[in-house]
Amino acid sequence: MSIQDAAEYLTLSEAAARYKVSQRTVRRRISTGDLPALHCGRRIIRIPATALDALFRPIPNARSLAS
Repeated sequence: MSIQDAAEYLTLSEAAARYKVSQRTVRRRISTGDLPALHCGRRIIRIPATALDALFRPIPNARSLAS
């Protein structure tokens, strides 16, 4: 497996910054089970970037449906 094949994992602060939400919002999504996360040790939490992108998806509107 090469480094490019490895999944991208984000910290809480990186995940929150990516979608301009608070870390508390990200933690809430993890606690409800909407966002999977991994513990790397006792305090370190990592979030798969693909799961984060799947959670925050665009809302369809009339313009996007017409395309």
